[in-house]
Amino acid sequence: MKKFMNFYTPIILSLFFVFCSETKNSKKEEVNTTIKVVQKNKNFNNYWYQGKAEITSYKLLQARYGELHEGTAVLIFVTEDFLPEKQVKADYKNDKNVPILKLNSTKKFTTGIYPYSLMTSTFTPIDLEKETIKISFSAQEWCGNTFVQLNNRSNYEIKFFSYFESDADKEITLEKNKLENEIWNTLRINPNAIKTGNYKMIPSFDYLALKHKKIKAYDAIVNLNSSDGFIFCTINYPSLNRKLSIQLTKDFPYTIEGWEETILERGKKLTTTAQKIKTIQSAYWSKNGKADTQERRALGLD
Repeated sequence: MKKFMNFYTPIILSLFFVFCSETKNSKKEEVNTTIKVVQKNKNFNNYWYQGKAEITSYKLLQARYGELHEGTAVLIFVTEDFLPEKQVKADYKNDKNVPILKLNSTKKFTTGIYPYSLMTSTFTPIDLEKETIKISFSAQEWCGNTFVQLNNRSNYEIKFFSYFESDADKEITLEKNKLENEIWNTLRINPNAIKTGNYKMIPSFDYLALKHKKIKAYDAIVNLNSSDGFIFCTINYPSLNRKLSIQLTKDFPYTIEGWEETILERGKKLTTTAQKIKTIQSAYWSKNGKADTQERRALGLD
C-alpha cells in the first residue's frame, strides 16, 4: 500500500492541480465570455466594464405650461446583470443573467412656486438583437405622483398610476413596437444599429405622462446624420407636433452632448434644450459620505 501511494501520489496531486486550475480558469473564462459574446469591441469592454458608471450633467431649459423653465438633467449609464424573468437587477452572477446597459435619466426644474422631479430607467440588453426588457418612469411634483412601468413579455405589459382621474390606475397591453426610451441606449452601444425611416414608435414616458397623451405607438420618422464630428439622431412625430434631436460624439464612446425637443405647447412651438456641463466616471453607489460631494460639485449640480 505504501509503495502504491508513493508511486501514485505525485500523479494524483498533479491531476488535482490541473483540475483546480482548469476549474478556476473556466470560471474566469465564463465571466469574461458573457462580455465577449455580446460585445466584441475591446474599447467597449474596457470602458463599460471597469466597475464605474458614466455620469453626465446638463443645463436644462424645459418646456412646460407655455414657457421655458431652467433646471438640470443627468444621464447615468451603467452596465449590470439583469434577470430576464423577474426583470430586476441580479444580486448574484449566474448563466441566466442578461448583460444590460441601464440608463437612469433625471430632470429637475421648477415651474412658478413648485418643483418637478422626473426619472426614467431603461434596461436594454447589450446584445442589440434582444429587445429592451423594462422601462420605469416616475414624476413627483406638488400636485402628486405619477408612475409608469413597462415589462417586455409576450407583449408589452404597462401599468400606469396617477393622481389625475383621466390617467388613474390602469393596466395596458400593447403589441411590440420600437420604444423611444430604448433609442438612447442603442446610440451608446452602436449608433449604426438605429433603424431609420418611417415606422411606429412608442414615445418616451415622460412626454406621454406630462402631456397626458394616450400610451400607444405613433407614426415616427427616424433619421441619423453626421456633421462636424457629431451624430444627430432625430425622431419626428407628425401627429404629435413633436420632434426630438439627440447629439452625440461621432466616435466611441458616443457621449451624448445634448438634445432638443420641440413641441406644440399652448398654441406655440417651444423647444426644450439640454447642454452638456460635464462627464465623469464614478462608482457613485459607494460615494455617499459628506467627503464625496466634490464629484457632485464637479458636475455643476451644487
